[in-house]
Amino acid sequence: MRKKIAKITGVAGYVPDYVLTNAELETMVETNDEWIRTRTGIEERRILKDKSKASSDMGAEAVKLLLEKTGVSPDEIDLLICATATPDMLFPDTANVIRDKVGIKSGFGFELSAACSGFLYALTVGAKFVETGLKKVIVVGADKMSSIIDYTDRTTCILFGDASAAVMLEPSEDGTGILDSVLESDGVGRNFLYQKAGGSLHPATQETVANKEHFIYQEGRTVFKYAINGMVSSIKQVLEQNNLKKEDVQWLVPHQANMRIINGVANMFDFPKEKVMVNIQKYGNTTTATIPLCLWEWEDRLNKGDNLILTAFGGGFTWGATLLKWGY
Repeated sequence: MRKKIAKITGVAGYVPDYVLTNAELETMVETNDEWIRTRTGIEERRILKDKSKASSDMGAEAVKLLLEKTGVSPDEIDLLICATATPDMLFPDTANVIRDKVGIKSGFGFELSAACSGFLYALTVGAKFVETGLKKVIVVGADKMSSIIDYTDRTTCILFGDASAAVMLEPSEDGTGILDSVLESDGVGRNFLYQKAGGSLHPATQETVANKEHFIYQEGRTVFKYAINGMVSSIKQVLEQNNLKKEDVQWLVPHQANMRIINGVANMFDFPKEKVMVNIQKYGNTTTATIPLCLWEWEDRLNKGDNLILTAFGGGFTWGATLLKWGY
């Protein structure tokens, strides 16, 4: 008897209209286009300029498009999981705000936080719920990273953009779907990539705001080393667990953190460039949205039965890899 698994039956994305180019960043902070391209691969990123809009608004747009594409009614959704590092607020959680904005009244929803690995974690959790009997689960990654970026800090402001993307998970009847995941974390990373204030340890005060403690802090060299090691080890493990070789993989879908990291991971396995999904040049690092944004953009190039390896690394540290056999 075949084990029940979940497969992706649809994908959709949303990016804001405003384009923040490297040329514009040159007027804001001491940097230049060549420096940014050489070190990150980023040419531009999208920014949600409307201060009345938040992560949930982008998430809602992606989910609306997903429902329309798949022909699924909001009242058919059993569960919505939102992966985000930039929730609208601490509570209520962003998943339930998205549900309300798209008219989902059935089932339940919750938010999941694992930094840039959030979508991978949420995808695995959503798949497990399908395996236990749920019929339709939405996993959405949504981040308004511009809300926690210090645009006077050239080490971080060049990296991040705003976006959202979502996938529909349903039971698979043909052997395609999410076959395996390797997820890991190590709290040692809490000192190298984090947002210092805003939680219970350092609640917001005039002092924390004045000291710019509500923005991202990153120690780039340490993150780079851990990211490559973590993603490579998880890819290797998921391949070994499923008796696969790199030649059996049609697509590598890496988190779009930095082009040097993407190239480093791909080179470790000798994946040719044409098998690696890359759109960091257009969107920058959109945190939980990067992987589903790639799936959205490459959707028309994917064939049923293609083996995909999704991999990510995030602050904390969190990382992992998922083996996915494309279902349509």
